[in-house]
Amino acid sequence: MIREFSRRQFLNAIGSAGGSAAVYQSALALGLLSTSHNVRASLKPVPEASKKVILLGAGLASLTSAYELERAGYECTILEASHRIGGRSLTIRGGDTVDELGYPQKCDFDKNKDLFFNAGPSRIPIHHHHLMHYLRTFQIPLEVFTNNNRNAWVHDTKAFGGKRMRIKQYTADARGFMAELSSKSLNRNDFDRPFTDNDFERFQAFLKSYGDLDENALYKGSSRAGYQSGGMITPAIKKTPIDFREILNSSFWEHRMHWAQSEDQSAPMLTATGGMDTIIDGFVDNIDSKILLNAQVQNVQLHEHSVSVSYRHEGQLKQVSGDYCFNSIPKHIMSGIPNNFPRDYQTALSSIPRGLLFKMGIQMNKRFWEDEDIYGGFSWSDQDIEQLWYPPHGLFSKKGIMIVYMFNDEATYRFGLLNPQQRLEKALHEAEAIHPDIRKYVDSAVSVPWHRMNHTMGCTAKWTPELRDQWFKRLQEPVGRHYMIGDQISYHPGWQEGAFGSAHFALSHLNARQHNEITTHVNAINHGQGA
Repeated sequence: MIREFSRRQFLNAIGSAGGSAAVYQSALALGLLSTSHNVRASLKPVPEASKKVILLGAGLASLTSAYELERAGYECTILEASHRIGGRSLTIRGGDTVDELGYPQKCDFDKNKDLFFNAGPSRIPIHHHHLMHYLRTFQIPLEVFTNNNRNAWVHDTKAFGGKRMRIKQYTADARGFMAELSSKSLNRNDFDRPFTDNDFERFQAFLKSYGDLDENALYKGSSRAGYQSGGMITPAIKKTPIDFREILNSSFWEHRMHWAQSEDQSAPMLTATGGMDTIIDGFVDNIDSKILLNAQVQNVQLHEHSVSVSYRHEGQLKQVSGDYCFNSIPKHIMSGIPNNFPRDYQTALSSIPRGLLFKMGIQMNKRFWEDEDIYGGFSWSDQDIEQLWYPPHGLFSKKGIMIVYMFNDEATYRFGLLNPQQRLEKALHEAEAIHPDIRKYVDSAVSVPWHRMNHTMGCTAKWTPELRDQWFKRLQEPVGRHYMIGDQISYHPGWQEGAFGSAHFALSHLNARQHNEITTHVNAINHGQGA
């Protein structure tokens, strides 16, 4: 008889095996959680005299807020310290300036619609529903983004003699050996009979299919790893399986092999055609708010019924006041700007570490990776360079932009210490283990270490569970009439969806308090008239 589980016991078992994401998905399947997505704020129109809102920073959170506030009749002013709109949503093309502290760069890419570099967001998970809503509203052209390419390479200095390996071979052989070991360890009597005889047979069949085992439940190689030769007009010869001990010596299985199966990385993913800054353009084209560039905030002061902001613009110190302030300045920068925030709020701003992230775009005069049957996706390395991205657009064109991407803090910091030419040299030296002839294809390069970029000095927020428990609610809720917003004030830092979610939380809160104030005021007038 099959052992019976309660739903709680079942979810506990799932959690032990697959972690919180598995529990979440299983709970959805059992109908224990709602599948509704974050609700967008629905602002009620403000009556007659409009309310004024100051927005600090011109990234997605502020642009979203301005778009929604305008539609409800609010008057908005956006102050941006940089020379450009978009915050960390940065697409670089030929002729653009990279505003890095100490190392300003000029991009020398050819002027071509396919030769661009998304230095910030590059990918769009389709379950990011705030973002998808605005893409649909503004009719932003989209295309599929290849986030996982099993034909790309995995390189590990500690395995396979330091030689590159096709991801598909590594994955197929790893699954095959694991399935063979599992099949060999099966014993009907060791299961305390949780399965019926039919279940047992089905599980053995599952292992054979999962690992592509032969009729004797042995792994002898798989076509999933690619053929050694043949397969068209001559018989297909399978590749000899790699040594399982070498697979275990490699670190690729730890998380990289499953990278594209995580919640925010799984296919299909999308990207904005022609560059992610087209999303920024969509907002700018649909808002009327005044946007002041090169306007550096100098001071933020809270008052009982307003917020005032001092800023430097065109060589002069100016001031603007509003009924509310939405602030997307990075919290580690805001903590150093004079203000009259409560002491614990200031402590919260300075307590959350900044994230580090590095990207380099390299224009190649030949799309040599396509000669290796690689179209989009990326290769992995255990060196500092971590990922090499291949452009999913412009297939069969002469040139293309390869991206070096790293999110390891230590590697990012090491690259940030170098000047741009030294970074390129280090990246090419490490990339030669994957593409030996890469140097001869290089035209030019531009690098973006986000922890060194002016007016940003970091990439979002690095929340730990302890810091969230201590400070997240304090920063998410307003202080007076001032709201901190941006992906930094979300449970999804580093993603555009976090910025949208944060903005809509603040908008919903403002909407409720604004109309509560109006109702209170009207009731007071009516009460006075009645007296």
